[in-house]
Amino acid sequence: MRLLVGISRIIVGILFIISGWIKLNDPMGFSFKLEEYFEVGVLNLPFLVPYALAIAIAVVIFEVLLGIMLLVGYKPKFTVWSLLLMIVFFTFLTFYSAYFNKVTDCGCFGDAMKLTPWESFTKDIVLLVFILVLFFGVQHIKPLFSGKLPLTITGIALLASIWFANHVLNHLPSVDFRAYKTGVSIPDGMSIPEDAPKPKYDYHWKFIVDGNEKIITTGGDYPVVDGEFISVETVELEKGYEPPIHDFSIEMEGEDFTEDLMKEEKLLMVVSYDLSKASDQGFKNIKSITDKAISKGYTVIGMTASIDKSQDFVKHYKLGFEFFFTDQTTLKTIVRSNPGIVKVQKGVITQKLHFNDAEDLILD
Repeated sequence: MRLLVGISRIIVGILFIISGWIKLNDPMGFSFKLEEYFEVGVLNLPFLVPYALAIAIAVVIFEVLLGIMLLVGYKPKFTVWSLLLMIVFFTFLTFYSAYFNKVTDCGCFGDAMKLTPWESFTKDIVLLVFILVLFFGVQHIKPLFSGKLPLTITGIALLASIWFANHVLNHLPSVDFRAYKTGVSIPDGMSIPEDAPKPKYDYHWKFIVDGNEKIITTGGDYPVVDGEFISVETVELEKGYEPPIHDFSIEMEGEDFTEDLMKEEKLLMVVSYDLSKASDQGFKNIKSITDKAISKGYTVIGMTASIDKSQDFVKHYKLGFEFFFTDQTTLKTIVRSNPGIVKVQKGVITQKLHFNDAEDLILD
């Protein structure tokens, strides 16, 4: 039992630290995932949406601390009970998402590792087994260090986690795991290879034949049936290839300008997924730097999903550029800042900045 506890202690501790750190690197992204869970039709907790970011930060810091406390052996009973309650809740959440197909990615490892709902549920079941070993063998969890050193390590980890969360929120994630990272070509990321796997479907055709209901399944072709067609149901058997960048478009009044803008030698995109939630100081910072960019020959555009508010923003901040429409989820993915700055050269992202770092923009 002592050996099983030791192995479980290492596995659970390391996994909780890694999972927590990845989400702590991008708490804004984890908060977006929590908002999905809180929505009506999922957990039906819309009143928690305004607090999603605070909850996200608290959860991931606690996750990191539990991993560290387990490894150093600080307060083992409290640690193991907390781990058990957390994994039971997460297991319920991932099962609910998988069974009812509510949230397609749990966000367990942020954008670093995408897991399907059933993969997430399986991962939580395995972790639950390890944590149960710890629960029933908690007496074998001994501190690695004597005296107050385990408490000191935990305290340092707490302060470091708070500092790191504050840092990435006021700048950008230290490590960018998303498809729009610096150096990526947006057009290349949107392309689909010729030999890419195609999706596979079953088509269940419903007919009335001789007064009886009959269902005929094909791979897509309309069946030759001497009867009255009623309906058809499509079931996806296998997903096809999905490019890392999808749902990316830059539109204005129904016209798509994506292709032309991706050819620009000097393009600056000001990204704000929701103008009503954008930082006032952020747009003041961006006003200054975009004016400089325009004077140096840059094509500057705004990108937002709340296009109806854009004209008021342009007038209020006296911006020298207009806004285009882009899908909100896409904008949230591009940059974790509202507003944020993305510099693009012929479709390749060359620099991304939080509005707090607007003055660091390199204008060639």
